[in-house]
Amino acid sequence: MSKIKRNTLLYKTGVEYGDYTINHVLGCSHGCTYPCYAFMMARRFGRVKDYQDWLKPRLVENSIELLRKEIPRKQKSIKSVHLCFTTDPFMYGHPEVIEMSLEIIRLLDHYGIKCTALTKGVLPLELAKFDKMHEWGISLVSFDEGFRKQYEPFSADYPARLASIKKLNDLGCKTWVSMEPYPTPNIVQQDLKELLSKVSFTNKIIFGRLHYNKLVSAFPGYQGFYNDAVKTVIDFCNDFDIAYHIKARTFRENE
Repeated sequence: MSKIKRNTLLYKTGVEYGDYTINHVLGCSHGCTYPCYAFMMARRFGRVKDYQDWLKPRLVENSIELLRKEIPRKQKSIKSVHLCFTTDPFMYGHPEVIEMSLEIIRLLDHYGIKCTALTKGVLPLELAKFDKMHEWGISLVSFDEGFRKQYEPFSADYPARLASIKKLNDLGCKTWVSMEPYPTPNIVQQDLKELLSKVSFTNKIIFGRLHYNKLVSAFPGYQGFYNDAVKTVIDFCNDFDIAYHIKARTFRENE
């Protein structure tokens, strides 16, 4: 795997459910085609040339060196650190990325800083060894493998993701599921309640609509669809005592 160096790594994020974040890889081999907002921004600002360039992840080799300096300076202001908003900390098929992520979590754990992680890969079982304040999540917007192969072509299959988070949950870890970006029925036909039932054990669900895709706006009554989906998620979470967060612009009144 190619490597790069950076001058800083730990920064405050503007994402609505985030605090601080670390993105210790440039690019992502999962190649999501929703389209991927992280890829669009990286291409726009010249960090990658094109989609094929994005698929070739580059590891920030001085990540630990930087964080050993940055974490003590910012420690008092940090509520939590998220891995990752512009790449995947447990990138499928890339053990170098996974090991670096685990090393970063060890460092955060040492300083008593809460870490949240989200992946379209497989959550490693080693996560169960860390402090139970941390939260480990998977992205799961479908269980249709045809959809995954089209929109998340090089990610881990859905059963593998689900099995990994269930194991950690059974070991007493806090877990969460990101159902974002959730597709409209003209993209994939599926039962949201059935999908939710597969993660009824988790501690938190984040739900959000699919943006930047013309097929969504082409679906008649797409906003009504998302409004109904939000109500379904909230009712489900209330029934199973699961915390939830509905992403901004997913639900809109009077539509």
